[in-house]
Amino acid sequence: MRDLYSVVEKTVTQLGYDLVDFETANRGKLLRVFIDKLMPKDNKDSVNIDDCVLVSNQLGNVLTVELDIDYDRLEVSSAGLDRVLRKEKDFVRFTGERVQVKLRNGIKDDGPKATETTLPRKTFLGVLQGVEAGQVLLDCDGWQYRLALENIDKARLSPVFD
Repeated sequence: MRDLYSVVEKTVTQLGYDLVDFETANRGKLLRVFIDKLMPKDNKDSVNIDDCVLVSNQLGNVLTVELDIDYDRLEVSSAGLDRVLRKEKDFVRFTGERVQVKLRNGIKDDGPKATETTLPRKTFLGVLQGVEAGQVLLDCDGWQYRLALENIDKARLSPVFD
């Protein structure tokens, strides 16, 4: 599986895109690839259908011809407005955006609404302030939390629609 991920990531990157997420389902028969532009002009410069077709065709050739991977369906799509954040560079790129973060292990909540009996906190919704020394800085209701990158289980953008 790790080799497959590496091949997909290498192929996507060579085409000028960033592999945001990769999933397999149905015992490896369904492959889902979520991409974004590697060098976007800004946060609004997003993937379109032509980008997905290009990546899908190239990945199809690499997986079938070069690697002889047996799969039934390959889905390539944009990472979406609520895209996953995995890498440190993702957190840096989307500084100033609202994100939802779930931790593997809860941390002591020292925010203004916490009490002595408050349980360790695992979920956060706030504005991303950047990354510093391996920690994601997140502003939740005026309180800044420092969340270790290695403790983040899931993080994704949480866009606000006016």
